[in-house]
Amino acid sequence: MSMEKRAIVMGATSGIGMEVAKQLAAKGWLVGIVGRRVDRLEGVMRKANIVCYKQIDVTSPDAPDLLRDLITELGGMDLYFHSSGIGWQNNLLDIEKELKTMETNGLGFVRMVDTAFNWFAEQNGTSAKKKYRIACITSIAGTKGLGAAPSYSATKRFQNHYIECLSQQATMRHLPIAFTDIRPGFVKTDLIAGSHYPLQLHAEDVARDIVKAIESGKEVKVIDWRYAILVFFWRLIPRWIWKRMKIK
Repeated sequence: MSMEKRAIVMGATSGIGMEVAKQLAAKGWLVGIVGRRVDRLEGVMRKANIVCYKQIDVTSPDAPDLLRDLITELGGMDLYFHSSGIGWQNNLLDIEKELKTMETNGLGFVRMVDTAFNWFAEQNGTSAKKKYRIACITSIAGTKGLGAAPSYSATKRFQNHYIECLSQQATMRHLPIAFTDIRPGFVKTDLIAGSHYPLQLHAEDVARDIVKAIESGKEVKVIDWRYAILVFFWRLIPRWIWKRMKIK
């Protein structure tokens, strides 16, 4: 029986997802990558020892079937890593931006995470003492409602809670599925390209912390320590004060 660990990284065309895929592969994981842009996926394949890739749009109804096809091509899956998300500052409340964010970060997130969860559940009992993990990039933006990015902040809170729900369900059903909720601060990726946000983190450093959190079995990981302090104090602010604060 092969002891090689297999991971599928959703959203590996750039940024955090790409760096996590590269670092897992460097550590000896067999890695399959997923994204919408084939040229980017092929570029990652050339840069790292990636086994296979699949073009998947998380907002498409056929995405679950395509993910299962990739799992088969990879020869199984021990880790599902979800790094697919979008968002904007939207002070003028452009409805199209709000709905696109909801579609990707809400419906697309559930579609793919549930597919991974159900696949893992189906394997339960087929191999002795096998343990599985679902790790997802959420955000510190889920800590409090951010008026400058309503749907982004709200969908990140939704993701935090959904992961917690599935973790509890896995325990109730005695399934060997663990979760890691990864909550970074601002990371220098395409998502915030051209912005001037403070305390911006490098994707490679964030990916290194993520891989450590996954391998050590962390349930929730805020990246980095400065943001951990920030969200600690955010949680202490009463609602009536928070809504009067101008957080951009």
